[in-house]
Amino acid sequence: MTGELGKVTAPTGRASRHNRHLRGGRAICTATRVGLALSVAKVSGVDEELWSAYNAMGTAYQQHAAHSPYNAHYDRPAVLAALGPVTGLRVLDAACGPGFYAQQLLAQGAKVTAFDASAVMVSLARQQTAGRAQIDLAVLGGPLPYPDAVFDLIVCALAIHYASDRAAAFAEFFRVLHPGGALVVSTQHPTADWLRKGGSYFEVKLETDIWRVPSGDQPVRFWREPLSALCAAATGAGFLIEKVIEPLPADSMRELFPEDHDKLSTEPGFLILRMARPDVGTSVT
Repeated sequence: MTGELGKVTAPTGRASRHNRHLRGGRAICTATRVGLALSVAKVSGVDEELWSAYNAMGTAYQQHAAHSPYNAHYDRPAVLAALGPVTGLRVLDAACGPGFYAQQLLAQGAKVTAFDASAVMVSLARQQTAGRAQIDLAVLGGPLPYPDAVFDLIVCALAIHYASDRAAAFAEFFRVLHPGGALVVSTQHPTADWLRKGGSYFEVKLETDIWRVPSGDQPVRFWREPLSALCAAATGAGFLIEKVIEPLPADSMRELFPEDHDKLSTEPGFLILRMARPDVGTSVT
């Protein structure tokens, strides 16, 4: 599948559909190198290849994601609504990308900490938040550099499908989340990936998309799995799933991107799970 800036190229699959699945408010871009070391060591079986594409894509990615339909008018408004009021809360932005969620959370009064496995994205997020948030280099699915039970709320937007060990990622979220706290995760909708790629819906498989960027074709690898597997990884870590959200596009998309609005009004693109870490003493049955 081919497409212009911001679209995903899928070389195989039963459906020839354009997708603009850009994680964490991210966007397709030209290659940029920013200040930090670009390699992240493998941690707990997490393959750095799944994150290295973001080191290769840089600031144009950030510039596109700021206004792209699937990010600015679909995932971000839906995820922020699922988070609810954040004033005064200690919030972790996991796999934060260039910092769009962190920036909005700060504007809403949250105390924000964030991390990403891409050194380039960490640098961009630090610029985006202008020193008002702690932004760390860490790998989703590996050990996180935070104490137990330190956050009230965690957001992980369009990134869980890059973690080679989703169960380990949820276990770390559970560890650093305060009892009674909440986790909101958005990801590519499993049925959308299945229709694009074909094969068995129930297979857990490492897939590759080709994103068309100004500097050339950029392979982006991600894990495809059924909804039941994603939910099992979360509940196996101890989370209770409170809401399963299949978001509709924001009204702003209708005027700016009418074709995308029409598509997302009739078929799902992303999926959002809101989960809770049970409070101490809560009985889970």
